[in-house]
Amino acid sequence: MATRGRRLGRAATAAGMVTVSALGLVGCGALLPGGQRPTPPPPPSGYSYSPTPGPLDSPSYSYSPSPTPEETYDPDGRSDARGNDCRYNQSTHRLEYSVSVTNPSLTKTFKYEMAVNWMKARPADGTAYGLHQRQLVVRPGQTETYTATYSYTNTSSRELWFQCEIRRARKSEL
Repeated sequence: MATRGRRLGRAATAAGMVTVSALGLVGCGALLPGGQRPTPPPPPSGYSYSPTPGPLDSPSYSYSPSPTPEETYDPDGRSDARGNDCRYNQSTHRLEYSVSVTNPSLTKTFKYEMAVNWMKARPADGTAYGLHQRQLVVRPGQTETYTATYSYTNTSSRELWFQCEIRRARKSEL
């Protein structure tokens, strides 16, 4: 019976030592063989690691935002403009084109100098039926939509073949 009690006592002591040893390796202030500290995990994005021990000898992190790159823009804003519904309105005798301009910047307001042409499509000889010009201001991340129009009376008995194009969208910062 005495032998059995000593075995249980030794087993409990051994289990406790294993637990203490395991906690010592992963707990705060643990040292690796040779007296070295374990390498802390890499800091999250935007944070930096400070090797100065904090409370309980744990690694500490501090946030320092990365500088945002300077925003640049292309003065040719045609990539910011979209057109649709190129049409001739028989009742008003107007060429029409719906145009949307989206400012991709999240911080800057831009002025767009727009020019829309209605070009002869058959034969496509470079002749313009009409030109519409307009200036508009678009705030950061916003979209402005308008209808470009040009008065045109089709005096020919033939069908009118034309195409719409955004000829210019000059962009400047306000």
